[in-house]
Amino acid sequence: MKVSDLNKEDYHEFYQTYIDKLPGDKTLGSLLKENQEDLREVLSIVTPEKLSFSYATGKWTLAEVLQHMIDVERIFQYRALCIARNDKASLPGFDHDAYVPESAANRRDLESLKTEFKNVRSSGIDLYMSFSEEMLQRKGMVNNNTTSAGAIGFITIGHTIHHLELLKKKYLI
Repeated sequence: MKVSDLNKEDYHEFYQTYIDKLPGDKTLGSLLKENQEDLREVLSIVTPEKLSFSYATGKWTLAEVLQHMIDVERIFQYRALCIARNDKASLPGFDHDAYVPESAANRRDLESLKTEFKNVRSSGIDLYMSFSEEMLQRKGMVNNNTTSAGAIGFITIGHTIHHLELLKKKYLI
């Protein structure tokens, strides 16, 4: 599946900014792998001292941003799995702002965050690569919105790109 295969009915309009960050001619699998490498490159220049950095009062620390990215990967993978397996349950939304303080990210070390993200993304790559085209096109309900399993994969990549851009701009990485 390619980004260009998506229809507006495959995802909520909120996610359009994430989808717009992706080239339309690449497959989900190739984009997931490229994005994983982009993240690895950015994280390779992060120092442990930077983990506690926040660019403004009340903004997340770098550690919290990384943990948020990991949490979103896990949640989105679960959603895609449910939809791909034709689960008819309506999946709930989640309040990412409420998750961050509960994550204890600021007690984590850099290597554990890097390793966890690598493992979660690798698991996601395996998951999405296991889906047939039909499974990727299946739709389900997420937070009261129709969403396809494939769209969730692309949204995941766009979400990571969004945060990588913020890390470079706001966290001076």
